[in-house]
Amino acid sequence: MLKAKTKNYLHLHLLVFIAGFTAILGKEISIDSISLVWYRMIIAGVLMYIFIKLSKISLNVGIAAILKFSVAGILIAIHWITFFESINQSNVSIALAMFSTGAFFASFIEPIFFRRKIIKYEIAFGLIVILGVWLITQSELKYLNGIILGIISALFSTLFAVVNGQFVKNYNASTISMYEFISGVFFISLFIFLFKGGFTEKFFILSNLDWIYIFTLASVCTAYAFIGVVHVMRYLTPYTVMLTYNLEPVYGILLALLLTPENEIMSSQFYYGAILIISTVLLNGIIKNSKSAKNLQKN
Repeated sequence: MLKAKTKNYLHLHLLVFIAGFTAILGKEISIDSISLVWYRMIIAGVLMYIFIKLSKISLNVGIAAILKFSVAGILIAIHWITFFESINQSNVSIALAMFSTGAFFASFIEPIFFRRKIIKYEIAFGLIVILGVWLITQSELKYLNGIILGIISALFSTLFAVVNGQFVKNYNASTISMYEFISGVFFISLFIFLFKGGFTEKFFILSNLDWIYIFTLASVCTAYAFIGVVHVMRYLTPYTVMLTYNLEPVYGILLALLLTPENEIMSSQFYYGAILIISTVLLNGIIKNSKSAKNLQKN
């Protein structure tokens, strides 16, 4: 029998694998990124509501909290839209490599939110990440739009992670996610009405394959993943979870190369840049984990 910690560590890797698979599904779904995220959030929201009711979790929170959750919901919606559009404008490998630049943004954003000093080695790592992005941009200039969208996506992902991280201290994670999904759907719907001419009959006509992919994305890659990561964090340290999730681009790029190699074969300079970025992100996580362990020993 596997020990509880080992089981949850394997579960965590499954969740990271699922996160990497999200990009593959995004590439296969034929509708535009805005419509895709609308469907993802509304289906995930319904599934999350069912889970909350079955688990008898309270949805009662104050108006101020709902407004805060709504801001986070808009941030994650923009992150997902720009991420999937980055894939559409380039490919899975580009989008995931750029997603890794979130660690660079975190080195500046976290000190602002948590009122701590900027750590020197994080700045150094940030410069290395910029070098990696430069190598990729130089070798894959034809994917410039995808690269820019991927970096924007990483920025909004970091903003969401920092903001959301403050909520979980005081509220149930499923309740938070529920309100975030609702606000995301409302935000995208408003955008569609204002700039896309509203919902048309064509918007709701999807191929059977798209329905299967979207439901998988919303259920397994979103609702289940959100619930799963909360579960494993009861048994594993936040740093272990954070460090393992840094492997998402690795899993995603390897999956893309395995499943759709014709779209993902890149120049050698791309892989130098991607390895530089991902290695820096992993090293940053290892150093943080090591420092956290030392602080616990001292206490």
